[in-house]
Amino acid sequence: MEFRRLGRSGLNVSEISYGNWLTHGSQVEEDAAHACVKAALDAGITTFDTADVYANTKAEAVLGRALKGQRRESLEIFTKVFWPTGPGGPNDRGLGRKHIMESAHASLRRLDTDYVDLYQAHRFDRTVPLEETMLAFADLVRQGKVLYVGVSEWNAEQITRGAALARELNVPLISSQPQYSMLWRVIESQVVPTCEREGISQIVWSPIAQGVLTGKYQPGAEPPAGSRATDEAGGKNMISRWLRDDVLTAVQNLRPLADEAGLSLAQLAIAWVLQNPNVASAIIGASRPEQVTENVKAAGVKLDADLMAKIDEVLAGVVETDPMLTVTP
Repeated sequence: MEFRRLGRSGLNVSEISYGNWLTHGSQVEEDAAHACVKAALDAGITTFDTADVYANTKAEAVLGRALKGQRRESLEIFTKVFWPTGPGGPNDRGLGRKHIMESAHASLRRLDTDYVDLYQAHRFDRTVPLEETMLAFADLVRQGKVLYVGVSEWNAEQITRGAALARELNVPLISSQPQYSMLWRVIESQVVPTCEREGISQIVWSPIAQGVLTGKYQPGAEPPAGSRATDEAGGKNMISRWLRDDVLTAVQNLRPLADEAGLSLAQLAIAWVLQNPNVASAIIGASRPEQVTENVKAAGVKLDADLMAKIDEVLAGVVETDPMLTVTP
């Protein structure tokens, strides 16, 4: 495993991190979740990402149990706040002080830890003054319950505003967690340059585009039984945008390039996002331990400029680059 610094900070994270969105507490049984976490640890992954909203708080609890007994100082545990949790009351969502404080303490209980290494605003909240949000994060940092602060799916303007307030409050805002893959490059023109200027790194989710970049979905064919595309509770809506024949054909045309590099298609996809110097870590999920074992082989892989150019040629016409597509509520 290789490690990179997260933003302009002293925190090292594993190039491949393990995330449990759509899996723990919902898609896979707890024994399988624990086996996947063990495989991640065995492969050298030290960075684990979750969120309170995943499986309506169950995913955090599963991760906490899976990591029980590990040396806490050897792990980087990340979680997030914003989306509704619990019964969905009027203060059960958003980035107001009440919800942030209550959610942070609840996450610590579920994760069975005294602190999280990174606490992330899961989306931008247009209904709450940003000053209130950043002050709540600052107080958690001062209390030692949060070491660093990050954001997820904020656009460039929102990141700029957050970074300015973070400097005023002496809050270590060091990360952005956007969707990023060969197919989804909407952060490249605005978010990445902004983050480079502000000393912020990317921790990217869905580097294999919900599994499409593994090549298991074939043009003109029904999705494989048991795959994410057939799972109503496991991300079927998220993956549907990629299940077009033009996209699936282009992905199949990447296979000779992956073979040339000695990589699987999934490994090629993960290695591709790690070529971006502003990316500190790529989050992988898994429903089986062997998926973790295979995908971590992308760590440390260098793709030459010629191969990167060939990938662009193959995917021309199916790549999303519009920065306005950044997800905001």
